Amino acid sequence: MAGMSLSSIESLLKNKRDEFLVRAALSGDSKSFESLMSLYKKRVTALGMSFFKNPDDTDDFVQEVFVKVYVNLSNFKFRSSFATWVTKIAYNAAVNSITRRQEYTPIADESLLESKGLTPEEEEIKKLTVEAVRECVKDLPENYGRCVEMYFFHGLKYEEISEITDFPVNTIKSNIFRAKKLLEQKLRGVYEQ
Repeated sequence: MAGMSLSSIESLLKNKRDEFLVRAALSGDSKSFESLMSLYKKRVTALGMSFFKNPDDTDDFVQEVFVKVYVNLSNFKFRSSFATWVTKIAYNAAVNSITRRQEYTPIADESLLESKGLTPEEEEIKKLTVEAVRECVKDLPENYGRCVEMYFFHGLKYEEISEITDFPVNTIKSNIFRAKKLLEQKLRGVYEQ
């Protein structure tokens, strides 16, 4: 592990932990699957809140996703991280549901994301900034909004977004680049008024 960054080591350990839990769950250990659910519930909920406009639909969505994860657990081949695999299942379930319902609100619900020791003033600035960005993202083309959300608000890498959305990595990079340009113009207009 010499020469590895702390984040690389953390990622490796998370992947090993998840592999152990998946294998145990596949062997019939229900506690291991419960552990996987508790580890990824917040991620799936945040993704759900970015697609659905209320907690009730999001709760139903989270249950649906974890049923799909459980049913398809034997299909997980350890080629990607378990987090990416779960996110792909969640993303596809949300897109399918939204396609049926035709509603999408980009950007994860900020109340689901942790604040890291911010002062009340910093919290308010952060809240106002997110509201301004959320309003501007609504006007972006749908694929731009989804890529921006996953990259900036869920902290996913280009490769993970590609795996989840089936868009080529270069398309993701291009969508995010173009979205940032559009957001810059829109936000400049918001703050100059």
